[in-house]
Amino acid sequence: MSKIVNYVKESYDELVHKVSWPTFKELQNSAVVVAVAALILALIVFIMDVVFGVQGIHEGEGLGFWKGLLGYFYSLIVN
Repeated sequence: MSKIVNYVKESYDELVHKVSWPTFKELQNSAVVVAVAALILALIVFIMDVVFGVQGIHEGEGLGFWKGLLGYFYSLIVN
């Protein structure tokens, strides 16, 4: 039991005195970088879905229809 208590005390000491915690400003900057990167990646995926999602002329479906990116890949596998 003393080993567990000693482990908890050493862990607490390390977290309080030895770990370099980022400042709130650094956390804000990191959050902005992550948010911008996520938006850029989402935009890239959306553009890919739009480009690959519109199919050509098919019987009874007009000039084009929307299948999305996964629909496009599915049609490649099935056909």
